[in-house]
Amino acid sequence: MATKPVKKVVLAYSGGLDSSTIVKWLQSELGAEVVTFTADLGQGEEIEPARQKAITLGVKPENAFVEDVREEFVRDYVFPMFRANTVYEGQYLLGTSIARPLIAKKQIEIARRTGADAVAHGATGKGNDQVRFELAYYALEPDIHVIAPWRDWDFKSREALLDFAEKHQIPITKDKRGEAPFSVDANLLHSSSEGKVLEDPAVEAPEFVHMRTIAPEDAPDKPTYITMDFEKGDPVAIDGVAMSPATILTTLNRLGHDNGVGRLDLVENRFVGMKSRGVYETPGGTILLAAHRGIESITLDRGSMHLKDELMPKYASLIYNGFWFSPEREMLQAAIDHSQQMVTGQVRVKLYKGNVTIVGRTSPYSLYDQELVTFEEGAVAYDHRDAAGFIKLNALRLRVKATRDRRNG
Repeated sequence: MATKPVKKVVLAYSGGLDSSTIVKWLQSELGAEVVTFTADLGQGEEIEPARQKAITLGVKPENAFVEDVREEFVRDYVFPMFRANTVYEGQYLLGTSIARPLIAKKQIEIARRTGADAVAHGATGKGNDQVRFELAYYALEPDIHVIAPWRDWDFKSREALLDFAEKHQIPITKDKRGEAPFSVDANLLHSSSEGKVLEDPAVEAPEFVHMRTIAPEDAPDKPTYITMDFEKGDPVAIDGVAMSPATILTTLNRLGHDNGVGRLDLVENRFVGMKSRGVYETPGGTILLAAHRGIESITLDRGSMHLKDELMPKYASLIYNGFWFSPEREMLQAAIDHSQQMVTGQVRVKLYKGNVTIVGRTSPYSLYDQELVTFEEGAVAYDHRDAAGFIKLNALRLRVKATRDRRNG
């Protein structure tokens, strides 16, 4: 249970059964006034019904907050992350992780606005999201009181939770009385499916799990070509048409869906210590990652590119583990953003049956010098004879070691 009485709590509210049950639990068990916040992150569902449902559960109309945060989400969270070419454990594009700090920030803003003394979330006690939410809360409001019902309440089973919901007249759809085949988290960047039919990592995920992409084998037999324009590391146009950040990601999602791009079946290491299996779909993000690396390939020099690649795993872990608002993430972001000043130009992308291939790249800041790389003579910046000394200097330690080893048999 909560360690001290609370008067008003801001809950991250989806409108689903679990978060609706939390509303009633906060009201009946803690005696708290509940403020709800529902974010439109591009999950594909209307958010106004969630507001109306919160009101029917006893939340005052002025305390049922909904907000379309899609543009802010992509502009201030997704794009900065992709400037770093961020992937966790070599594969995961962090679609769930990157949404949590924005939700938490909005909750803290609403808590300040409404005079709430607590915030709450519906994450379970086994997952990463509880860490992500709460680290963000504390980073933004050090003295905020945090309530995590899944760690606090006394429900020992799903049936007990459903019985509580029925007692408090919370509508329960028929499928909630059965075993849900898997759980889903979705936003404009991705969809994530976990649990139940996906718990055995030896068994291929059934096709019905996928909701953002068609199967690659069902994709068109003819490739799709697009161009993407970048300015300072961020995409600004597709096929020459300027678009807002959320519109760009929405368009890329459609293109990825139609070409079977962006599926991932992953067993990952959770921050809390266990392994979990998830099926992720990130169609637009997969295209964006490839395109961004494509424009970087001609605009960043070797030292900058390689340093970025060395820093990226640390940056990815910080986001995955919930440290978006940490000083070290902000330090890394400053370095990453500085590297993007000349990452401007156009990339041509080929999409075909689940594959993303970069087939062209141009930039006014390109470091690619065709005269320099040609085998023909005449390049003034490079003398072939210089290579001999360069090689001998780099071979010195190897020659010394080989001489020693030969001397000692």
